[in-house]
Amino acid sequence: MSAPNMVLITGASGFVGSHILDELQARGMATRLLLRTASRTEFIDSHLQNVELRFGALDKPETLRKSLEGISHIIHCAGCTKALRATDYYEANQAGTRHLVEAINRPGGTIRRLVHISSLAAAHPADAQAPAREDDPPAPVSEYGRSKLAAEREVRVSCSAEFTILRPSAVYGPRDRDFLLLFKTVRSRLVPSFGGGRQPLNLAYVKDLARVAVDCLTHGVAAAQTYNVASKELVTAAGLAGEIARQMSVRPLYLPVPAAALWSACLVQDVFSRITRRPHILSRDKYSELRAPGWVCDTNRLRNELGQSGFTPLRDGIAETLEWYRKNKWL
Repeated sequence: MSAPNMVLITGASGFVGSHILDELQARGMATRLLLRTASRTEFIDSHLQNVELRFGALDKPETLRKSLEGISHIIHCAGCTKALRATDYYEANQAGTRHLVEAINRPGGTIRRLVHISSLAAAHPADAQAPAREDDPPAPVSEYGRSKLAAEREVRVSCSAEFTILRPSAVYGPRDRDFLLLFKTVRSRLVPSFGGGRQPLNLAYVKDLARVAVDCLTHGVAAAQTYNVASKELVTAAGLAGEIARQMSVRPLYLPVPAAALWSACLVQDVFSRITRRPHILSRDKYSELRAPGWVCDTNRLRNELGQSGFTPLRDGIAETLEWYRKNKWL
């Protein structure tokens, strides 16, 4: 596929989107951002003079038509990862994607490819003996995962342009606020341990995900495909906390947390979130994900079809993330 005339990013001011913007700018690609008027831009301020801006939102379909004028490719990474109500996930993830697809499908549209950032949560939990594959029947265990699967279906069923769907595993790296909680917990030296910390995981370093997303804009084989995106390196929840502790030079004390206590903590956090009107990554909806047997995925399709390799080792990703947190006084 030919090089993009101009790429539109949704969610560019967020954690993943800002790293995708970094990658696009590093490659010299013309870029337009779809931003809400209230979007915080501290992650992308250095790029604003080099990109086009359009103010609008996925929940305001009337703003999308003009935002897509002259665009040839889209990376759609706007979405909701934590919410006060289940309906919030579907409004942001499914309905927002539907509105974008409808704008792409308009008569005279110029979009050649949509790269849709989904989540491994749209697939199903899996362990190392039987890792999740892209062609497995999906069986998400959370409303978040079900909303991401619903968004995928909006793309697969209705999008008139070529598309590629990416399912990253849990994404970490500089600028992320969710993994920041784990770093802070490790710093306190008292680390809750669910299921003995044995849950196996593949993780995705955010800069690796950004590289894959941009590569998929023009890779011919990627059309109409779904790819798991993660490092092949396998880590347990306890191993992840242990690596963070090693790099922070602390000796953590692991506190076993039984399932009933974890559920109670999720319930209490839900109540607190509703009072403060601020959703939290710990919730009853995330309970099933935390209690899953593992989040391990097969990434052979990504490597064999797209030649994607050289993913960041965990120790290096943790080191860079920790350095960023400290430099920016988040930790």
